Amino acid sequence: MRRSVISQAAQEEENNIDLTPMLDVVFIMLIFFIVTASFIKETGIEVNRPDTSTAVQKKNANILIAITASNEIWADKRRIDIRSVRAFVERMHAENPKGAVVVQADNDAKVETLTAVVDAAREAGVFDVSVATENE
Repeated sequence: MRRSVISQAAQEEENNIDLTPMLDVVFIMLIFFIVTASFIKETGIEVNRPDTSTAVQKKNANILIAITASNEIWADKRRIDIRSVRAFVERMHAENPKGAVVVQADNDAKVETLTAVVDAAREAGVFDVSVATENE
């Protein structure tokens, strides 16, 4: 009788599936996808960019600034004043010194606003400043 109880317990233990290796694999895959995910930064507003046929895509553009048709300046999903653009670019440039500034200006935005934003970025020490366009 004792032998049958022991063999039955051993057989039940053999029938159970050990989930530990599977959980380890799932956890490692989760870490892999989190580390390799690219996080897209957005300005917080959609603008109608001008069309061009000679546009080149920037690889290291991580400081995005948008100018709306009503000349509002948006960055990091919030509206900012023209006087605080330099401080914003300095802060973002300190986080990633190899990053570039891309200005997404609307078709109807004033050139004065665009040049003020570009000047503020250059005053902040970032000389790699581009204007975003749509490819035809």
